[in-house]
Amino acid sequence: MGNMMENLAAGSSYFGIALSLLAYLVGLALQKRFKKGICNPLLISILLVIAVLLLTGVEYGTYDLSARYLGYLLTPTTICLAVSLYRKLTLLRQNLWAIIGGITSGVVTSMGSVCLLSFAFGLDHSMYVTLLPKSITTAIGMGISEEFGGVVTITVAVIILTGVLGNIICRSVCRLCGITDPVARGIAIGTASHAIGTSKAMELGETEGAMSSLSIAVSGLITVALASVFAGLI
Repeated sequence: MGNMMENLAAGSSYFGIALSLLAYLVGLALQKRFKKGICNPLLISILLVIAVLLLTGVEYGTYDLSARYLGYLLTPTTICLAVSLYRKLTLLRQNLWAIIGGITSGVVTSMGSVCLLSFAFGLDHSMYVTLLPKSITTAIGMGISEEFGGVVTITVAVIILTGVLGNIICRSVCRLCGITDPVARGIAIGTASHAIGTSKAMELGETEGAMSSLSIAVSGLITVALASVFAGLI
């Protein structure tokens, strides 16, 4: 059965795309049905894809070979985030220093918490720098992890997990902490959970989405600037 499915998947150019889209549609249906944060479409689609690959015996490399075309949509999708930011340029200028200060404090808090927890749990340098870029976009995080001797594959998994978790709990955290200002909410979500969190910020409002989009780029740059300082602490 496993070999048959492997051969079938390997011979199809659309197996990975079809499986990914179907899993995501199931996630959307569950989210619409139950309206719970844990029913996050991305989280559900990841779990479903993993389950299907394990049950059918299809190798990840085979799946990835046909699913990689979805990755081509990442660049135009990221560029589209600038549209909402452009519409909020006036608001950006009015709150420029507060926004920069908020993003900077978020980055320092993220990296500082990783440092403190690594000390507490006795992690070595390799694992420490693997976790250090957990809150920034994957492309930048992979580069930081590789440069300082981290395990890149684990870094990718941690970044995705951080984003999914942020997407699930950001609304509840903002409500719990009494964060009602749309600029503050957008900055917090984007700085803590990069693009995956930004998708939730856009659901909250256009201002939240614009500020979260800005945070993705700025937090990535600040993390790159501070990475050498934090990497040398352990």
